[in-house]
Amino acid sequence: MKKKLAFALALVMILGSTLTACGGKDLTFVTGGESGTYYAFGGVLAGQISDKTKTKVNAVVGAGSKGNIENMDANDAQLGFVQSDVMAYAYEGTNLFAESGKIGSFSTVAALYMEQVQIITLDPNIKTVADLAGKNVSVGENGSGVYFNAIDVLTAYDLTLDDINPTYQSFGDSTDALQDGKIDAAFIVAGAPTTAVTGLAASRSVYVVELDDAHIEKLIAASPYYSKNVIPKDAYNLAADATTVAVGAVIIARDDVSEDDVYNVCAGIFDSIDTLSHDKKSELSLEFASSITAVPYHPGAAKYFAEKGITVPTK
Repeated sequence: MKKKLAFALALVMILGSTLTACGGKDLTFVTGGESGTYYAFGGVLAGQISDKTKTKVNAVVGAGSKGNIENMDANDAQLGFVQSDVMAYAYEGTNLFAESGKIGSFSTVAALYMEQVQIITLDPNIKTVADLAGKNVSVGENGSGVYFNAIDVLTAYDLTLDDINPTYQSFGDSTDALQDGKIDAAFIVAGAPTTAVTGLAASRSVYVVELDDAHIEKLIAASPYYSKNVIPKDAYNLAADATTVAVGAVIIARDDVSEDDVYNVCAGIFDSIDTLSHDKKSELSLEFASSITAVPYHPGAAKYFAEKGITVPTK
């Protein structure tokens, strides 16, 4: 009996040490501004991963896709929320990373949902992108992913920043400026509904400037990171669904984060989607999560998806 008990205790010790070795680091997760979807959803994801795995994740306010990648490259954070187009620019050293050079110290963890290019206005007479000519328009913070999205969309309509009066503001500052009549429209790139816009829509009639199919096709031909998308009318009490384009919202990790910890990030999210306390959970799927091709996946993510029968590219 004593031998059996000793064996059982030894087995428990072995299993216990094995489980302890499966991750267990404290990871900082840079998200977005407090009025955006990155921050709100990032906090929910961090809480669930921390509750359900041995990996502890702390979500913090981020500086947008470009800033998040730069902070991660400096090892100020280990995980980050980014736009799919911006992470490709960083990995290739193009567009907003053309001067600073490519950054290859990160890998994909999972794509989560689509981020719509939302052109928000309180003026019902601004119906198309062409109507932005001569108007005061926020194009996102200077050098941000939103800024380049705005340029892409304007270019598709044969407009440049010289054709509008651009301001360079965050989501919250943009909606405040709309409320105060200081600007006529604002580019906001985030998953709809976005906190900054829902707050505005609670007291004012909000309109979304739509993109037509011909210009969407022109935009995608020039920048294949975009895809046609729809903002549902109930997002902001719109009269009808609004057609636009979108890019993917992706979690990335530093390459030196352990395989176990990144595996836990995936497991914490996708093994318990139903318990996530955020509306974005309805958009999560393994198929979309594993769809990124521009930047290879982290080995920990690849291991998780392989267990689900999905093969993803790795470095």
